Amino acid sequence: AILYCMRPSQDPSSQWLRGVLDVCLLAVVEDQPAYGYEMTSRLRDHGLDSVADGSIYPALSRLEREGQLESYRVPSEGGPPRKYYKITDVGRGHLGTNREQWTVFAGGVAKVLKLREGAREHSH
Repeated sequence: AILYCMRPSQDPSSQWLRGVLDVCLLAVVEDQPAYGYEMTSRLRDHGLDSVADGSIYPALSRLEREGQLESYRVPSEGGPPRKYYKITDVGRGHLGTNREQWTVFAGGVAKVLKLREGAREHSH
């Protein structure tokens, strides 16, 4: 068996984000459509700065194929038209379900990570 481990200097947030990137992309266009770079900026504005512009495009294509996003083109000043993405009803359904599941999951992880703190408090 091969054991993979992260070096202490590696930031695990990019690994964690990979698992929730789809739901984060749906969330950033829930209220207002956006093009790829704008979506990356919205993620960064919320503290998810480990997302590279190029890494979201495969996810956007997959979400569009799955019917969770729709795209349309808008002319841009001095350049090619921008491809905007908007959430569909299917995407809203997935986003709602995933929000609930994430809340439960993240709450469980937070409790586990605080186990040692609780043990220290009870041992005094």
